[in-house]
Amino acid sequence: MKITDLPFGVTDWQSVEKTTHKGESGFAYWQTKQFGDIRVRIVTYSAGYLADHWCTKGHILFCMSGELKTVLKDGRTFVLSAGMSYQVADDAEPHRSSTTEGATLFIVD
Repeated sequence: MKITDLPFGVTDWQSVEKTTHKGESGFAYWQTKQFGDIRVRIVTYSAGYLADHWCTKGHILFCMSGELKTVLKDGRTFVLSAGMSYQVADDAEPHRSSTTEGATLFIVD
């Protein structure tokens, strides 16, 4: 990734609007900032969240709190807890996430 045309800036995440996104079960709150082609988000998943689709978007994802289970379409499963991250390229490996107790993530895509 090459970051261009992005002056220094500070984001006060407490002032960024939350939008609600329903999953197959549960919901997610997204706080989103767009910087050109780069989207930066804090996503908070409710307890019992299950994504309603297989995602093919590339991400760099950092688990801030809770626990997130991610299943790849080929069946591999990964569990992230606070302090862990994953990265995946666009169109590389479809993935679907869920959480039993809830999780908060910092995502760049």
